[in-house]
Amino acid sequence: MTRVAMGLVFVWLLIGVIAGAQRHYYNTAPTNCASGGTIAVTIVAGPLNYLGMNPKVENCQVDVPQPSQ
Repeated sequence: MTRVAMGLVFVWLLIGVIAGAQRHYYNTAPTNCASGGTIAVTIVAGPLNYLGMNPKVENCQVDVPQPSQ
């Protein structure tokens, strides 16, 4: 059962990689956090990309606490 599950996960992610390639996400290096995030969620979405899902990360600001003065 574990082999079957691992095989399904591999195929799922492979389909996501193919979807990213078809959208030309790999032609240039990600310029910011949002473009890298978009590539990641496209891969994780896998076959859902072909069912109309077009995941995008618009903004990924990280609020880091500032030290007290």
